[in-house]
Amino acid sequence: MTDTSDLTITQPSDREITMTRTFDAPRELVFAAHTQAEHLKRWWGRGNPLDTEIDFREGGRYRHVEHAPDGSDYAFRGEFREIVVPERVVQTFESEGMPGHVAVETLVFTEHDGRTVVTTTTSFDTAQDRDGMVESGMAQGVAESYAALDRHLATLR
Repeated sequence: MTDTSDLTITQPSDREITMTRTFDAPRELVFAAHTQAEHLKRWWGRGNPLDTEIDFREGGRYRHVEHAPDGSDYAFRGEFREIVVPERVVQTFESEGMPGHVAVETLVFTEHDGRTVVTTTTSFDTAQDRDGMVESGMAQGVAESYAALDRHLATLR
């Protein structure tokens, strides 16, 4: 188990990663921040400049391109498989830098006393894919992105 700031990361099986983080905002707002381009641009990708295309519907697709300060671009894409507003999203996730390694992410949004817990379980095809994601610096990247989301949510209250 890894605890990066307020982010808790576990590996419940050899092909899964679960991340849990609580936000001081209502569920509808946190859900919108995860599913609408105008919000995603402000926090996804660690808060770096982001180009995003999103067709938020079952069968729809998304693509994000993060522009890092060193001039590098990192592109990610996926497809929405299941959407239950504002409770759950199931989507695929693929780094364009590692084509063919497609993970399935399930995001669950739960509200308690005006605060929202986001639990993301990512399933990989192989243990090697899961381990590669862990070794890529994923924990730090997600922690930085969620810190940027905290800052964005604070501007909306």
